[in-house]
Amino acid sequence: MSFVTTHVLDAVSGSPAAGVSVALAKRGGEGWEPLASGVTDADGRIGDLGPDALDNGIYQVRFDTGMYFSTREVPTFYPEVTITFEVAGGEHYHVPLLLSPFAYSTYRGS
Repeated sequence: MSFVTTHVLDAVSGSPAAGVSVALAKRGGEGWEPLASGVTDADGRIGDLGPDALDNGIYQVRFDTGMYFSTREVPTFYPEVTITFEVAGGEHYHVPLLLSPFAYSTYRGS
């Protein structure tokens, strides 16, 4: 399992959000440095987003929610959701997203 994982749930349909493009980046001196990307599987998960370890620092996970809703012909207010978080230590980070066309929520998962 990689250092960062995610899980996206579609709160409207009550099911996993399969097919969401996700990108991981680290904040550096010149802006955001891309590290990894993936697409959620049939269970709405990406279990291998990035390396086995990350240096301490500020990171972001960006979800292409606009494309996800567009393929379902559902209008959305949020074409993308970006979750910025801080890595401080050698533990695993699970960054879940609960999604609907006009709201979203996240928390520090385990």
